[in-house]
Amino acid sequence: MALRVLVVDDTAFMRMTLRNVLERNGYEVVGEAATGVEAVELYQSLKPDLVTMDITMPEMDGITAIREIMKMDPQARIIVCSALGQKNMVIEALTAGAKDYLVKPFQPERVLEALEKLQAQHT
Repeated sequence: MALRVLVVDDTAFMRMTLRNVLERNGYEVVGEAATGVEAVELYQSLKPDLVTMDITMPEMDGITAIREIMKMDPQARIIVCSALGQKNMVIEALTAGAKDYLVKPFQPERVLEALEKLQAQHT
């Protein structure tokens, strides 16, 4: 069964890029969010297997959203996505509960590697 993924990024182009990589490789994108607030709401309603979470977003940043999701579901599998040069924020996101990170611009092989690694840890 395909993993169900929630894609969170404030940039439509990044969401589309990730969606394309995921769907071409057998993952099901069940939702997209442009803010941390939307991400938390969609996580609650969609219960995805995995979340890709941008760090810098309006309304609620990705780190706060990770903390909120982890409160609801301590087993949540979240991969944080960041631009180069956000090392401290990536460390903070991992501390908040993210399981892995991806650096933008995305390399499809690295996206798939991160997803497969998480999937292997939970099977």
